[in-house]
Amino acid sequence: MSDLFWLTDAQMARLEPFFPKPLGKPRVDDRRVLSGIIFINRNGLRWRDAPKEYGPHKTLYNRWKRWSDKGIFAQMMIGLAAERGEEKTVMIDATYLKAHRTAISMGVKKGGRDRLIGRTKGGMNTKLHAICDSQGRPLNLFVTAGQVSDYIGARALLRGLPKVDWLLGDRGYDADWFREALKGKGIRPCIPGRKRRKKTVKYDKRRYKRRNRIEIMFGRLKDWRRVATRYDRCPKVFLSAIALAALVIYWL
Repeated sequence: MSDLFWLTDAQMARLEPFFPKPLGKPRVDDRRVLSGIIFINRNGLRWRDAPKEYGPHKTLYNRWKRWSDKGIFAQMMIGLAAERGEEKTVMIDATYLKAHRTAISMGVKKGGRDRLIGRTKGGMNTKLHAICDSQGRPLNLFVTAGQVSDYIGARALLRGLPKVDWLLGDRGYDADWFREALKGKGIRPCIPGRKRRKKTVKYDKRRYKRRNRIEIMFGRLKDWRRVATRYDRCPKVFLSAIALAALVIYWL
């Protein structure tokens, strides 16, 4: 198949520092396995449908599950993003990712309550909260159930904010505690006030227009079919799928 994905030597060199040390037997060819994992996630295939060029599908799945549980893919994304630090502006936003019935099923059984899937007007969803840099490249990711407030994601992402001058966000992040927390970090908020505020909040409208870059980022992440639709029951594995897409699209 001519449209198969293969990691290059340069890309592998950037990823290798994040590989866990093998225990016992040497690992199967990292390039082949990781390229297959990326191909599956980008195209939304079942693991059993992996092209034979990538080797046994059980090998791909086992590596994917094991490294996802250890947070390896998220570490890769955050680590490579940190190498190109942002000094001026970051943006915050959230988007809904629809949950497939395979991710929702067995919700009443043991272990089904903490899948971070919730009901919204659009159905059963997971919400992705993200911080991106001034160019619209993801720096940090966090997932919650779909009905969870943007404030929850903001609190979770607040600690990992880089030292920058500005943070852009929509009205969903207009809260006094959030503005004060940003000022405490020396970051100026560019967030329009909610309509119910008695006192109008001033913000840089020209600067605020750049916020569409994070919306473009969400669109590109959703081009990966296993991101746009959540098939994974485990939220940690699903977050790995999002981190992997961000890694390949923006940081390799």
